[in-house]
Amino acid sequence: MALILLGLILWTWPHLMKEYTPGLRGGLGESTAKPIVAVAALLAIVLMVLGYRSADYIHVYTPPAWGQHLNNLLMLFSVALFGGAHSKGRIKQVVRHPMFAGTILWAVAHLLVRGDAASVLLWGGMIVWAVAGWVVTNRRQPGYVRPTGGTLKGDLILAAITIVVYIVIVLIHSLVGPNPLPM
Repeated sequence: MALILLGLILWTWPHLMKEYTPGLRGGLGESTAKPIVAVAALLAIVLMVLGYRSADYIHVYTPPAWGQHLNNLLMLFSVALFGGAHSKGRIKQVVRHPMFAGTILWAVAHLLVRGDAASVLLWGGMIVWAVAGWVVTNRRQPGYVRPTGGTLKGDLILAAITIVVYIVIVLIHSLVGPNPLPM
């Protein structure tokens, strides 16, 4: 579980560095900071995955029987929100921070099907990061104006990409486990 915690810290700090260590981030310059953040994020993901897969099972709660079905639905919306952050659709008119919202849905969905300590640490940590990021970003941009524009074509492209990515995620999960489909 130490690897999960280290991964969460390594994930959180670079993403919130502008707010909490602005002198360091400002001193690096964007051309230096972006690759550092990218490498730190990749290393963080590797640490979280290795830590999660190697953690002993410690029971915390029993997920509800219907959790798997709601998990699959929430994951579909989560994938759409992740894609919506960069789409030409209208999702940003409805959700100010689609990636943070997608992360929260993704984590909640996984907590509906996993009741062990490693899952609570990993997914709960991602929820804390996303909420903190949401708050920090809102503070950094107090004069936010909801975007206008976006097209039906952009929405349809996002829907198609979401379905394809969701199917790929389900197939990968089916291969490496746990299988997300109800049996």
